[in-house]
Amino acid sequence: MGQEIEIVATGGGAFAAYLALPENPAAPGIVLLPEVFNTNDHIRSVADGYAAEGFVVLAPDVYWRQEAGCYLPYTDEGRAKAQSLRADLDTDQFADDLADTIAVLKGRAECTGKVGVMGFCLGGKFTYLSATRHKIDAAVSYYGVQIDQHLDEADNLNCPILMHFAGIDPHVPEDTVAAIQARMGAWENVDIHVYPGAEHGFNRHGYPSYSEAAAVPARQRTLAHFRGLLV
Repeated sequence: MGQEIEIVATGGGAFAAYLALPENPAAPGIVLLPEVFNTNDHIRSVADGYAAEGFVVLAPDVYWRQEAGCYLPYTDEGRAKAQSLRADLDTDQFADDLADTIAVLKGRAECTGKVGVMGFCLGGKFTYLSATRHKIDAAVSYYGVQIDQHLDEADNLNCPILMHFAGIDPHVPEDTVAAIQARMGAWENVDIHVYPGAEHGFNRHGYPSYSEAAAVPARQRTLAHFRGLLV
């Protein structure tokens, strides 16, 4: 079980982030970015799981500027609220908040200073943007939405990125994945995997979109990626 800490934003204000610590100190860090539902109980359980694997994990409140502490359930009402909040989210502004989150994690006594970023859905997009805009050591994007809209930033990629996509995903359709593969797929520091038959949200354990056949190998690849670059 983790705890909430406060992060002061460079441009003013402050926001909450969920901090999960490993047993042993002096561990590498992971900034964990959520789906559109924000840093809810499921995302916190993911943070706890990676802390158990030996990482210091920090998961921020994405919507703090719109409605602080709004962590949403996987219901029709939660989805509608999430989409409303996402529509008002300023991409560049949250990317700046993400830079502050990374800096706080790097500066914590428990962290070695090596930091990776991992995110799902909306968080997968911001993971990609973090890999092009911030000084991080590794990135893992799960079914990141709208990455194709930011492929003009691909040449700025400054760390190895692992990308997981679902084979059946209306939010990230085949042509979007194909555009990403065409732009970046041949690069040495880009590793793209598509999981046939899996749906958007396949890592969401305990919910209908969960796919063990996709989630298990994706997690194994994610751990290998982070351990190879952060440890």
